[in-house]
Amino acid sequence: MNSDIQIAREIPMQPISRVAESFDIPAEHLEYYGNYKAKLSDGLYNSLKDKPDGKLVLVTAINPTPAGEGKTTTTIGLAQALNKMGKKAVAALREPSLGPCFGVKGGAAGGGYSQVVPMEDINLHFTGDFHAITAANNLLAAMLDNHIQQGNALDIDTRRVIWKRCLDMNDRALRNVVVGLGGKADGVPREDGFMITVASEVMAVLCLAADLADLKARLGRIIVGYTRDGGAVTAAQLGAHGAMAALLKDAIKPNLVQTLEHTPALIHGGPFANIAHGCNSVRATRLALKLGEYAITEAGFGADLGAEKFFDIKCRAAGLTPSCAVLVATVRALKYNGGVEKAKLGAENLEALKKGLPNLHKHIENLQKFGVPVVVAINAFDSDTAAELDMIKEECRALGADFALSKVWAHGGEGGLELAEAVIDAANRGADFKPLYGLDLSITKKIEKIAKDVYGAENVVILPAAKSEIARINKMGLDNLPICMAKTQYSLSDNPALLGRPEGFDITVREIKVSAGAGFIVAITGEIMTMPGLPKVPAAELIDVDESGEITGLF
Repeated sequence: MNSDIQIAREIPMQPISRVAESFDIPAEHLEYYGNYKAKLSDGLYNSLKDKPDGKLVLVTAINPTPAGEGKTTTTIGLAQALNKMGKKAVAALREPSLGPCFGVKGGAAGGGYSQVVPMEDINLHFTGDFHAITAANNLLAAMLDNHIQQGNALDIDTRRVIWKRCLDMNDRALRNVVVGLGGKADGVPREDGFMITVASEVMAVLCLAADLADLKARLGRIIVGYTRDGGAVTAAQLGAHGAMAALLKDAIKPNLVQTLEHTPALIHGGPFANIAHGCNSVRATRLALKLGEYAITEAGFGADLGAEKFFDIKCRAAGLTPSCAVLVATVRALKYNGGVEKAKLGAENLEALKKGLPNLHKHIENLQKFGVPVVVAINAFDSDTAAELDMIKEECRALGADFALSKVWAHGGEGGLELAEAVIDAANRGADFKPLYGLDLSITKKIEKIAKDVYGAENVVILPAAKSEIARINKMGLDNLPICMAKTQYSLSDNPALLGRPEGFDITVREIKVSAGAGFIVAITGEIMTMPGLPKVPAAELIDVDESGEITGLF
């Protein structure tokens, strides 16, 4: 069986100009990064703004497992299938982070015959967007420390600086550091830390900004710390937001690439849903809606994280109305939720599958709460048996969810035709979309609404430090923002060991911080880290490049 990178190299790419031409994108709106990648100009959306939007389809998944669910692969395969049926469909995806590429996950450009290409470029550096975000984030950190060093005119309390530096790499050693050591000329000593770039508020700002002016305004609202008398200090007060926007002026433009079947794909932005809002950029999604009859987008990790934030943060902020949601599930992942270890997932086990089905059940229920039709995409593996597949189908029928078998990894768009038909039917029925909660609820009530209604928690425990921060946010008048929960992706709870559909558990909120530029409040639960670490055997050990420049080991 060929690896993803081998499959990607077997199929010749089209020049990106030809891919653009097939969707009526004029050449003057392409800013080329070689033959197969391009950024799309600001003027393209403006030229299409009077065109009616297509239908917005969200692809999400059950809680991820080591067996893999194939959410990105399904997103790409569905877009390919719709185009094969004669429908114009554009995929709108997130950019991969170097952290997972070199950590545990490998690449993040889909798989099999449902990939976006050039996959090596997309996984490694791409068009430099993440580097620009990292630079903008760290420019703000440098200007903050310089302000303190040069007399601290704003009277910033160095014990209450909340802005961290960032790096797009898994490096646990940088979670907690001390800066300013070495003497008076080297800065004011204080505790600091790093987060991974995808968790930076600058990433969220770029993904939620409507245009360059909105980007600069949001950057200016970023809170970096507090004064000795408790007042908030912003990037605008430090005079940093203009230079930050200058660093991001190209990064804010969506990137155009292609799938293996030459379907257009807009890949832009890449926050993780376990520590951020987990969606690609608003600009890319809006552009995809103008370019195609269907815009197929994804949200990070399971529906409890990615889909909830897509609906409650992104759709609310951008005025988007989804037509339906696709929930990706596999027999293997559901058996894992039912207690089967990874090495034994290939054997039929109806009892374990039955035990794992409540996880699927809960995610379907959650999606239905937002008023959108749900289609379960059963991502097929060769080891699946007819009895196992029938059991999942019966569960979907009982819950009023449509379903379809998906074989897009092995067969590309051809393997997604059944899914595409189900999506078209669901999207045409019409949605009654509504967010889960109103913004007028208190911060605590909004957290409780997510924890109890989406996760299934019995209680929410807010630790004293988080309560103090809630009081501060209330005093600043920022309590009317939506909530971005930071939580493990592996469980509906905040304990990664609780699989399936746990009940009777508490959600513990240990930290609260306001992302005033992004426009949401982050609630950090359990042991979640905003700077991941590498596993014992990092994926980086398998990645190499030969004398001709050919990369191996990405998957």
